[in-house]
Amino acid sequence: MIQLKNVSKTYRQAGMVQPVLTNINLTIEPGEFVAIVGPSGNGKSTLLNLLTGIDSPTQGEIVVNRSPLHLMTHEQLAVWRCSNVGIVFQFFQLLPALNLLQNVILPMDFLKALSVEQRRKRAMQLLAQMGIAEVAHRLPSQVSGGQQQRAAIARALANDPPLLVADEPTGNLDTTTANNVFELFRHLHHEFDKTLIMVTHNPSLAQSASRVIEIQKGQIFYDRLRSFA
Repeated sequence: MIQLKNVSKTYRQAGMVQPVLTNINLTIEPGEFVAIVGPSGNGKSTLLNLLTGIDSPTQGEIVVNRSPLHLMTHEQLAVWRCSNVGIVFQFFQLLPALNLLQNVILPMDFLKALSVEQRRKRAMQLLAQMGIAEVAHRLPSQVSGGQQQRAAIARALANDPPLLVADEPTGNLDTTTANNVFELFRHLHHEFDKTLIMVTHNPSLAQSASRVIEIQKGQIFYDRLRSFA
C-alpha cells in the first residue's frame, strides 16, 4: 500500500534550512492499522502530509497505492487524493455553512463517480453507520464535537478510499467521546478492510493498533508489530 524510500523533508525559515524528516524508509502493507506516536514537533504530521500528497518530499520516493506521489503535480495529487485517501483532522474541518449531509456529499461531488441521488443516498448511509443520521440536516455548530468528528469520518469515507489517515482525531474530544470515536476506527479497520494510519498522543489508543511507529527528531525511533494472541 505504502512505500517510502530515503524520504527527507526540510523547510526554509528566515533563510535557514530546517530539517523535519530525515531518510525515512517505511513500508505499510494493505489492511494494516498503524499508530504513529512521538513528541510534538518531531515530524508526525509532516509524515502524514507526505503520505496524503498534501506536501511533497525534499528528496526520496513515495509510492501509495501504486502511485508515485513524488513525481505528481499538485493538480494530479488533488485528483488522486480524492479517490485514494480519506483524511480525518483533529478539528474536524467541516464547512460551517453546510449541514452534515452536505459536508459528506462534497467529496463525491468533486469526483462525480455517482449520480446526484446516489451521492445523497450514500452520504445518508455513512451518517447512519456513524450513528448520527438523525442530525444529518444540522449545521456543524448545532451538534457536539463527537458528532462533528463522526461526520468528518463519514466524509473521509465518502469515495470509499483504500487508505484512511487521521491526524490526532480524538485530541479535541473528551475521554468518553474519544474512546467511542476510536472504536469507530477499529470497526472500520476490521469490517471494511481499510488501511488505517493514525497520529495520536494517547498511549492507550496507540497500543490498540496492530503496529506502532515512534518518530523522534525526524527519524523512526522504533517500529514494531503488536501481538494480540
